[in-house]
Amino acid sequence: MKQYLFTIILTAVITFGLTWAVWRLSLRFKLYPGIRDRDVHTTPTPRLGGVAIFLGIAVGSIVSAANPFFQSIWFPPTTMWSILGASFLIAVIGVVDDLWDLDWMIKLGAQFLAAGIITVGGGLQILSLPFGDLIVFSSWVSISITMFAIVIVMNAVNFIDGLDGLVAGVCLISNGVFFAYSYIFTRDSGASSYFNLSTFIAAVLIGACLGFLPLNWSPAKLFMGDSGALVIGLLMSTSAIALTGQMDPSALDPERLGRSQLLGAFIPILLPLLVVLLPLLDFGLAVLRRMNAGKSPFSPDRKHLHHRMLDLGHRDRDAVLIFYAWTAVISLAVLLMYVGAREDWPGQYLPGVGFGIVGIAACLVITLSPTRRRKRAAGVAPDPTPVESS
Repeated sequence: MKQYLFTIILTAVITFGLTWAVWRLSLRFKLYPGIRDRDVHTTPTPRLGGVAIFLGIAVGSIVSAANPFFQSIWFPPTTMWSILGASFLIAVIGVVDDLWDLDWMIKLGAQFLAAGIITVGGGLQILSLPFGDLIVFSSWVSISITMFAIVIVMNAVNFIDGLDGLVAGVCLISNGVFFAYSYIFTRDSGASSYFNLSTFIAAVLIGACLGFLPLNWSPAKLFMGDSGALVIGLLMSTSAIALTGQMDPSALDPERLGRSQLLGAFIPILLPLLVVLLPLLDFGLAVLRRMNAGKSPFSPDRKHLHHRMLDLGHRDRDAVLIFYAWTAVISLAVLLMYVGAREDWPGQYLPGVGFGIVGIAACLVITLSPTRRRKRAAGVAPDPTPVESS
């Protein structure tokens, strides 16, 4: 654990220094675009923070190659260099898009190319998926599913990047929970070493988000842009695939486990999805909304979840904190359920379920309260039946 903590601190310090440098250089050379219709901020702000995030992650990762505790991650080195190469490609494409607005087809093509570098070049693939008695297990299916999963998570994280500190904070919480989960999961699996690729990626992501957040917190001096959000999404999906994408499907056999333990067996698959639930939800709603309107799934609009939070009456900073709360409640609830499903606490999901119910109820009250306060201030009785926005 000490080596992981060292990696987090090192990456955070490097990222913070680079973030400050990128901010100063961006101001000096006026490397920032104008205000767009869908933007919430009103002052032109540099959006090249992804450069600092990528470089911080890259330096933190390369330094680990000299650490004997992380030798298993770098042997063979093909996987790590594939991940860093794919991240570099996405960072470059993101920077170009942040400065000159690339066509969405070019960006999507680059995303699939980066996913292919990791999947084919790095050998990280979802090798099996259980669907009842059917196990999908073939080379081309694994490659296709893995590439689509990486691209979807990348865009999901990018789609919620609309408020100061939103992506950095949400991903800091998500990766913090996933780091704890992957460390416990590896330890419980009886591995000879607790140092693995998945936990390491989560650690450098925690460090990068910690180092970037101070200059990204409201009012933000620097945005991460597409280069930062896409790189974070790429690495989050890669971390999850490295741990759970190659699980033995026989571990989910209900006859061997017993029905009472089946939920605990599926939690290692569900948790990596739930830690990015809000980005995935926003992404899915945006794609459906735009396609229903006959537009490209990647055409920008001002109807994301964070925009709806502002429309409810929340201030920018309050909306961000509420997103943090939702992320923490959902991911921690499932983590507690996983801890309760381990061998020493078989089938005891109650703490996680109880935490989730109370936390979700509290988040709902906080999320909906500004609308009620606004209606009272206007002298209008609150509508007892919520109306779904379209």
